[in-house]
Amino acid sequence: MECCSGRYAEAERQFGPPIASRDLERYLRKGPDAPSRLLLESLREQVRPGDSLLDIGAGVGVLDFELLARGVQTATLVDASPSYLDAAGHEAEVRGLSDRLRRVAGDFTCLAESVESADVVTMHRVVCCYPDHASLLRAARTRARRVLAVSYPRDGWHVRSWLAFQNARRRLSRNAFRTFVHSPAAMDAIVTQAGFSRVRRARTFVWSIDVYVRTAA
Repeated sequence: MECCSGRYAEAERQFGPPIASRDLERYLRKGPDAPSRLLLESLREQVRPGDSLLDIGAGVGVLDFELLARGVQTATLVDASPSYLDAAGHEAEVRGLSDRLRRVAGDFTCLAESVESADVVTMHRVVCCYPDHASLLRAARTRARRVLAVSYPRDGWHVRSWLAFQNARRRLSRNAFRTFVHSPAAMDAIVTQAGFSRVRRARTFVWSIDVYVRTAA
């Protein structure tokens, strides 16, 4: 996989075929995990039948399959890991959804202008995998016609300590992939400055989920 900036080429090593297979198998056995269920519930009042969905950092397509089953018409999955997209594509074939699902591989900040806008844009557990979160959020907000939903790690000592431990392990194994805790206030400002209003914030012990609706052009 190539990225136009070169900064995110580590994704396929971190999220290669074994991880993609594991994540898909887990979803098929157990359904969406708790943070995914909470995000889906947070979107329940905002998603309308016939909506289009853009899922940035889509992974194996958990949100996409769930929302397609709830009335979303089409879904575009963008992910820096081709293995994730391959797994999502295979599952789409099994479900007979290939004609309603488009897959795009690469760094979304580099691809945003070539990706069509959607009624609903989701970024689930992807901001934390991205060093330049401001560019990612700015690119995402330009593609959200009505709704933008973002999940990210809570800015607490317990989360920062755990991510620091994970990053140290990767450093020792010469894995360049890193995870980050970004300022919730700074992220909120980036989104609201573009004419969005936050209508929902939900939390688990680790994750925060914010749902925004566009209130101005």
